[in-house]
Amino acid sequence: MQLDIKYRDIWRISAPIMLGSAAQNVIALSDAVLLFHKGEVEFAAIGFVGVFYITIAAIGYSFSRGGQIMIARRMGEGLPERVGHTFHTMLLFELLMASVMWAFMRYGSAWFFRFFLDHSPEVYKKCLEYIHYRSYGIFFSYAGVALVSLYTGIARPALILIDTVILAIVNLVLNYGLIFGKFGLPEMGIGGSGLASSIAEGIAFAVFVVFMLLDKQNRSLKIFSVPSIDWALTRQQLKISLPVVAQAAVGQGSWVFFFGMVENLGERPLAISNLVRTVYLLLSIPLWGFSSGANTLISNLIGQQRFRDVLPATFKTGKLCLLVTMILAVPVLLYPGVFLYPLLGKSDMSLLGEAQPMFYVLLALLTLSTFGAVSFNALAGTGATFFGLKMQLFSVSMYLLYIYIITNHTQLGLVWVWMAEILYWTVMLGMTVWYLRSYQWRRLRV
Repeated sequence: MQLDIKYRDIWRISAPIMLGSAAQNVIALSDAVLLFHKGEVEFAAIGFVGVFYITIAAIGYSFSRGGQIMIARRMGEGLPERVGHTFHTMLLFELLMASVMWAFMRYGSAWFFRFFLDHSPEVYKKCLEYIHYRSYGIFFSYAGVALVSLYTGIARPALILIDTVILAIVNLVLNYGLIFGKFGLPEMGIGGSGLASSIAEGIAFAVFVVFMLLDKQNRSLKIFSVPSIDWALTRQQLKISLPVVAQAAVGQGSWVFFFGMVENLGERPLAISNLVRTVYLLLSIPLWGFSSGANTLISNLIGQQRFRDVLPATFKTGKLCLLVTMILAVPVLLYPGVFLYPLLGKSDMSLLGEAQPMFYVLLALLTLSTFGAVSFNALAGTGATFFGLKMQLFSVSMYLLYIYIITNHTQLGLVWVWMAEILYWTVMLGMTVWYLRSYQWRRLRV
C-alpha cells in the first residue's frame, strides 16, 4: 500500500493507532486510578514501579520499530511479499529479549529499587509486590508489539484498535476485582494490579493471533510461512533499532530518575507527581498515535522516492496532532475538578488541588511535545536513528542535570521540577527540525 500526505490519509492511519498503540498507557492509567483509591502509599509506589515497567516495555517496542520501518519501506516500494520474513525476524528477536527482561525483573529489580527508594521502605515493598506478578506479562507485551508493528507498518491499524479495547476492558475488570477483592477474587492490593495487567496482556495477545488467522487480506504478505533465522536481516533490523532502543531506555529511564529525585522530597510530592504523570499519560494518547503514524508514513513516502513530501507530511501530522491534543487537554487542565473528579473522585481531593500548578505546565508541555514527538518519529522513519540517539543523549543530559540541581540544591518546588520536561522537548524539537531540513537523511538506506 502506497500512502499520501492528505489530512484525511494522515487521520486514517493515525486515528486507530492513536487509540490502539496506547496499550501500556491504558494499563498504566487503569493501575494508577484504582490504586489512587486504594491508598496513598500504593499510589506513590505505582508512580515509580509503573514508570519502571513502561521503560522495560518501551525497550521491546523500540526493538520492533526497526521492523516497522522496514515493513513500511517494503510496502512503499510495492514489495509486500517481503513483509513476512521481516516480521518473523522481528518476532523471534522480541521473544529472546523478553526472556532476558523477565530474568532482570525477577532477580535484579530488588537491588534496582533499593537504589532509588532507600528513604521509603513501604513504597519499596509495594514496588516489589507489583513487579513480582507484572514480570510475567513481558512475554505477551514483547510478542504483542511485533504484531502491532506489523499492522502499523502495512498501514492497517484497525485491528490494533479492536485489540486494545479488549485489553483495556479485561485489565480494568481484573484490576478492580484483584485490587479490592471483588467478583469472588482475592483482595491482593497492588500485587493484584500487576497480576491483572499480565493476564490482560495474555488475553489480548491471544485475541490478536486469532484475528490474524482469520484476516484474508494479509495472505500476500506471507506471514504464515515457516519462520527461519536470518542473521543478516537481524543485523539490519538491529542497526536501525538499537539507537531507538537506547533512545527509549534513556527517555523512559529519565522518568525513573525523575521519580527517584522527587522521592527525596517526600511521599506527598511523589504522589502529586504521579497524579500529574497519570493525567499526562491520558492526554498523550493522541501524541503516541500520530507519532507512530508519522513513522510509517515517512518510511512509506521514502520508499516511493517522494523525498520532498517528507517535511510537509511531518508538519501536517504535527498540526493535526496538536489540534486533537488541545481539544482534550484545554478543558481537562484548566478545569481539572470538573473533568477529573469522575475519574479520581474521592472525599479528599487535596492532592488534585496541590497538582493544579503543574497542570498549567502540562499545557505548555503538550504543545511542545506533540510537534517534538511527531518530528522525532518522522526522523526515525527516514532511518536516521543513530543521529536521533545522539540528539536524545544530549537533551536528556541537560534534563537530568536540571532535575538534579532543582531537587538537591534549590527550594523551588515541584513546578520547577516539571519545567525540566519543557527544557527537554524544546531542545529535541529544535534539533530534529534542523536535521529534517538538512536532507542529510537522503543518503541512508533501509
